[in-house]
Amino acid sequence: MKLNISRIFLLLISVMLPSIYSASAAKVIYNPQGSPFNVKNYGAKGDGTTVDTRGINSAVEAASNAGGGTVYFPAGNYLTGSIHLKNNISLYIDQGATIVAAPFIPEAGYDDPETPSTDNPYHNYGHHHWHNSLFSLKAAEKVVPDADNAGLKLPAGFGALKVAETGVKTRHLVVTPEGYIYVKLAKVPKEGKGIWVLKEGAGGKATFKTSFGNYGGTGIAIKDGYLYASSNTEVFRYKLNGQNEVINPDEPEKIVTGLKAGKQHETKSIVLDNKGNIYVNIGAWFNSCQYQDRGLHSPGIPGCPILDSMGGIWQFRADKPNQSYGDGVHYASGIRNVVGLDWNQQDDQLFVMQHGRDNLNSSWPELFTAQQSAELPAECMYSLKKGDNAGWPFMYYDQIQHKKIQAPEYGGNGKKEADAKYIDPVAAYPGHMAPNGLLFYTGNMFPEHYKNGAFIAFHGSWNRTPEPQKGYFVVFQPFKNGKPSGNWEVFAEGFAGVDQVKSPGQAQHRPCGLAQGPDGSLYVTDDVKGTIYRIIYTGK
Repeated sequence: MKLNISRIFLLLISVMLPSIYSASAAKVIYNPQGSPFNVKNYGAKGDGTTVDTRGINSAVEAASNAGGGTVYFPAGNYLTGSIHLKNNISLYIDQGATIVAAPFIPEAGYDDPETPSTDNPYHNYGHHHWHNSLFSLKAAEKVVPDADNAGLKLPAGFGALKVAETGVKTRHLVVTPEGYIYVKLAKVPKEGKGIWVLKEGAGGKATFKTSFGNYGGTGIAIKDGYLYASSNTEVFRYKLNGQNEVINPDEPEKIVTGLKAGKQHETKSIVLDNKGNIYVNIGAWFNSCQYQDRGLHSPGIPGCPILDSMGGIWQFRADKPNQSYGDGVHYASGIRNVVGLDWNQQDDQLFVMQHGRDNLNSSWPELFTAQQSAELPAECMYSLKKGDNAGWPFMYYDQIQHKKIQAPEYGGNGKKEADAKYIDPVAAYPGHMAPNGLLFYTGNMFPEHYKNGAFIAFHGSWNRTPEPQKGYFVVFQPFKNGKPSGNWEVFAEGFAGVDQVKSPGQAQHRPCGLAQGPDGSLYVTDDVKGTIYRIIYTGK
């Protein structure tokens, strides 16, 4: 195997006495005590066999996000591809620790070399083009907001840019430290596949790199070296290399199969916990489990028998192939449909955003006015534990009365309270705004006010007539000690492109998915024109 001279040189550094190679300044430091950035805590094995690129770079990224620090290598043999050093990061390579260049295999995750230029035509891409070296240090790209803030209205100190305008229906997304954006498409386009890969370049603008996956859908996530993605009936995972690139995009591992899907609420959003589990929303194919869906005076089906396989959250193992209902855990029930969900790291718990029911007035005009039907019921945030029941279709939450109300299909009249056994929401928002994205913010770019709080992408309503349609924005819900605290705030608006939306077709863009970038910026997808936004804090 032919190695770059730079790779051999830095390998020699690694076998010296305990020392640090500092990315911010070439100096040796001898005291790693107090550093929390032990590469083994981030997944590196140091066994000389496992490729440790991801674990090492995760430790570097964590130290960088903390403002700088020492990344510690205890004794062991660390087989790795490209290590991305950053400013104010030092490596402490302890006695008995060796960093070994991995073979050129997909799992290694070496950076691609830059294209040689006419003024640098030297061997192996030239002295200034060794991005496929074992170590690389690249200055952070300066990201500047668009002159018009991408058409968005934001709080003071924030700016926005359009990362890409894809022209396809982009749903949920993830962003890697290497600048890759994996975005799930609602449908497979005529050209390309259902998962698009974009690569950010200078100034934060991204270009299309490739696509894979012959299925549409919504859910996508990265956890522990795998990319997870869902269709409307299945969940797949793809092995990633050390640079978070999919190794074999044409041969995913099918994790979950055979999930039910109807003509509404069919998408499957996903999230993973820290114990090897994946959670999947299975939305109900009814509005309120009536004999005649959305029909006038149609009563509810007794017991709503579909609740055995829909209208809830299911838990599966993240590494077990070909699971279905019998292999999973019916984690929470009585949840009509969820698109936005996230794992709250602060209290290690699942949070979801329920899409509330429709048609109170059109199905029960003698009980509800058109205006009441436009406002009710609430879009609810729930924190879920195993066995929780949120009560759909037997009740809904009235955010005006602040009560759980029995559904009219099951004997309610708009005032009668529901059975107390159903859990309460932890926060409630105006009706029909369609919360499609939920993200707990853990970054360091934004002011402290946003730390550990929740961003919610409201896709926008379609059925608030005679009231104006509402939503089409991203809001922020402050949190304290892992729970909502205080009123929600509009954070980013202007996606719709018009002052007042009377019909959803007027909206030029509708926010859907949310992701946190490695620098703490906030990414937002739009599933009308496929615009991907990035919101940054400039302090100006």
